[in-house]
Amino acid sequence: MRLFSQESDLDIWAGPPDATMQRFEHVRAYARAGRLPWRRSDGTAVELRAAEARPCAARIPLRKTSRLPRRIFSDLLGARFERDLVDASRHALARRMPHASSMRLMTPGQRNVAAAMILAAAFCFAAAPHVTLIAANIFLTGFFLVVIFFRLRLISESFAESEKAAPPPLADAELPTITILCPLYREADSLEGLAAALSALDYPADRLDIKLIFEEDDAETLTQARRLGLDRVFECLAIPASEPRTKPKACNHALYLARGDLIVIYDAEDAPEHDQLRKAAAAFAAGDDSLACVQARLNYYNAFENWLTSLFAVEYALWFDSFLPALERLKIPIPLGGTSNFFRTSTLIEIGGWDPFNVTEDADIGFRLARHGFRTEVLDSTTFEEACANIGAWLRQRSRWMKGHMQTWLVHMRRPNELRGVAGWRGVAANQLFIGGNFLSALINPFLWTVFCWQLLSGADAVAAFFPGPLLALNLFALLAGNCFFIYLGVIAPLRRGLVELAPCALLAPVYWWLSSLAAYMALWQLATRPSYWEKTAHGRSPLSRERAASFPERKAA
Repeated sequence: MRLFSQESDLDIWAGPPDATMQRFEHVRAYARAGRLPWRRSDGTAVELRAAEARPCAARIPLRKTSRLPRRIFSDLLGARFERDLVDASRHALARRMPHASSMRLMTPGQRNVAAAMILAAAFCFAAAPHVTLIAANIFLTGFFLVVIFFRLRLISESFAESEKAAPPPLADAELPTITILCPLYREADSLEGLAAALSALDYPADRLDIKLIFEEDDAETLTQARRLGLDRVFECLAIPASEPRTKPKACNHALYLARGDLIVIYDAEDAPEHDQLRKAAAAFAAGDDSLACVQARLNYYNAFENWLTSLFAVEYALWFDSFLPALERLKIPIPLGGTSNFFRTSTLIEIGGWDPFNVTEDADIGFRLARHGFRTEVLDSTTFEEACANIGAWLRQRSRWMKGHMQTWLVHMRRPNELRGVAGWRGVAANQLFIGGNFLSALINPFLWTVFCWQLLSGADAVAAFFPGPLLALNLFALLAGNCFFIYLGVIAPLRRGLVELAPCALLAPVYWWLSSLAAYMALWQLATRPSYWEKTAHGRSPLSRERAASFPERKAA
């Protein structure tokens, strides 16, 4: 791990560490205490101690200390355990819970089941192709309709939802320490905006542990961070490059060094509401031990940039303001958003951290929490992000999300009885209809449109052989009902957030859905060829993001 700090910053410590005095399993205790047994000198023990260090957990008589600024102490702690951190960030979950890791795309049992289903389908098609096609059509259309009705149930539940009373705020002395993880890769253009957003948070500075996580070979972002002086303001970790090159792997690396009782992820382009940390702390204080995660709502600050960002904002309003609160109310496992999800740090470590091989790690960890008997609440606070403003970037981001949902579905189909045991039918329904339904409905949609266009262009007689009257009616109903339903949802979702101007954009929902289908097929191809490849989304491109960057107070000083 390359240190951000200059050698001239180091205090009067000398000599290499004594490996017999430190243990990796205690690394988080060292980080929280700000004290690390370092070596022995002249028969006495020497420790490194950060400013404002807590009592040390190590049972070693310490007589000499070398006091260091916190950021230097963190650098040295990370450097001391670099190999262990790299290994644990990649393989800890797969070693402890191999069934919960997507390191292997499919288990031998899943491969056998998939092979048997393919052979059975091939045999049926060879024996009776006409009947097989009709049966497949019935299944696909039926599943599509079930997904629609499930989401209709969620919408009706969200309308019936009563407003939750906000928990009482905590006094500053009662606030827990919160670790903020900001994974950054090729994000030089977003650093100023991120620094401005973090500086605007209303939370006592002595209760914050902010870590900017860089890849060691990302020279552009590292150089910009130093130019802005961020290594003097926040703790900066430059982690060694290793595969998979994913956000959850980077977060796992920093997880072991986290000092906070709570931990949250913010992305480079995020702008959380200033009191979000206080609200999250209050929610945990009011909750019982089963509350493991609090998910803030997400939306976009550049929603009005063009038609694509507007549709993206409509979708997020539907997802975070309607669907997720309804899932919480129905006690159904919640697929988390990729940012602004607060965890109890000890619980996160207990369930194995994030899956470094899953490119939609947020959805996976929401279900893994449910498997372990924990629950998630939705927080009445919003983090604003930068929506992709061009189709190419949107497709890359959406195909990664879709691929991650496919990975998550495969992982949680390995032991479905565990999920059913914790959440009953709700857990199974959520995995099949909310995770599986998300990508399967996108894959099915072009098929329904093809049938519809074929029927229009060729006439009823041409399709009657493959789509008998009742089945054709079912296909057309699924297509029209599905598209009309999502147009309706696109109208009401922004109204609930007060974004009346976005409601007319819902008329473009079928176009947006076609783009989602294209992304789903891209994801399916990548799932087979590059399952853990992270399609990078470029940030800092929106004019509004540049305005945010201009508010960073350190800019002129740097």
